[in-house]
Amino acid sequence: MCLGIPGEVIELGEHEDLAVVAVEGVNRMINIGLLDGLVPGDWVLVHLGFALERVEEKTAKASLDFVTGRDGTFGA
Repeated sequence: MCLGIPGEVIELGEHEDLAVVAVEGVNRMINIGLLDGLVPGDWVLVHLGFALERVEEKTAKASLDFVTGRDGTFGA
């Protein structure tokens, strides 16, 4: 099993397969070659430096809240 972390595409890179993606305030260059038609503002699941799937913003934010514990699942 692998864990994909949601990130927001901030800008497309100089190479067509690269983009800057923000994950929890950290910007990283990610390979987006597996997905077509991404634009800044899209949300993707990132695993090992690759964008594997496009996701809805609402789903991405809910996933981040769960993974970081901000949703209260793990108690305060």
